[in-house]
Amino acid sequence: MTHPTKAAVFGTGSWGTAFGMVLADAGCQVTLWGRRAEVAEAVNTTRTNPYYLPGIELPASLRATTDAVEALDGADFAVLVVPSQTLRANLADWTPHLGSETVLVSMMKGVELGTAKRMSEVIEDVTKVSADRIAVVTGPNLAKEVAERRPTTAVVACRDESVARRLQAACHTSYFRPYTNTDVVGCELGGAVKNVIGLAVGIADGMGLGDNAKGSLITRGLAETTRLGLAMGADPLTFSGLAGLGDLVATCSSPLSRNHTFGTNLGRGMTLQETIAVTKQTAEGVKSCESVLDLAHRYDVDMPITETVVDIVHGGKQPVVALRELMARSAKPERR
Repeated sequence: MTHPTKAAVFGTGSWGTAFGMVLADAGCQVTLWGRRAEVAEAVNTTRTNPYYLPGIELPASLRATTDAVEALDGADFAVLVVPSQTLRANLADWTPHLGSETVLVSMMKGVELGTAKRMSEVIEDVTKVSADRIAVVTGPNLAKEVAERRPTTAVVACRDESVARRLQAACHTSYFRPYTNTDVVGCELGGAVKNVIGLAVGIADGMGLGDNAKGSLITRGLAETTRLGLAMGADPLTFSGLAGLGDLVATCSSPLSRNHTFGTNLGRGMTLQETIAVTKQTAEGVKSCESVLDLAHRYDVDMPITETVVDIVHGGKQPVVALRELMARSAKPERR
């Protein structure tokens, strides 16, 4: 008799809870791990997560705990859904309890400050697990829509295609359709940089610049993401797929996107601190824009939109001034 696939999901926020639902709906036994006892208790006693996904009923095969050892016991997959800048410290605590064959799955769309490492590289660095046991799930996946079981596609990326296929099977449902890919670098970059472009589009929307500006930022943002990806050895086709264009469009066009909403508030004239104060969950692009720009400098890649976002978010430059400077850049061929 075969045992059901077991998954530990680290993070009881909206995306961790939503992906836990997906895994449970696909037939897995799922344990959510979170720091807050009141969240775990609510999940176990009310079958809901009222703090992050109010009104959504959770599957019976999903439970929650504050004990990482309990969550990891017998886990085939350890799914990591914590803020990217906290991953290294958290993972150091969890690594001693990992099973010898547990696959580590990154759901985080960020680049580590200081090291400029992608999340899969941080996982490999901390756990010393082979890259063949590290997977990434990315794509146009707004948590609230996934939790409402609306049709969604995603990319499951791993250097080992057989591992990607195993994870694909573990999260394939009637509403969540995952595709496999072996280009981990491209998939992670698409997810990280789109948050930065999402901030830029949000700022433009907050300034009332219109749809031409939005279309231009999405397209040129994809161009600079692809330039960086090529320099880092990614497959350029990845960026025209779900991990690139798909995720970028969803982030830049939806009010459900934290990064887009954060940017909109900045564009309307709120200060960084005011915007942080009204933002309840992590907008990854706020910190990752600096590490993405760091990556661009390391690979000598021109990323003017990313640079502009850093100037506005961390340099205190007024959006009107930053826009004027961006538009005044020297004219050049489109494909260069």
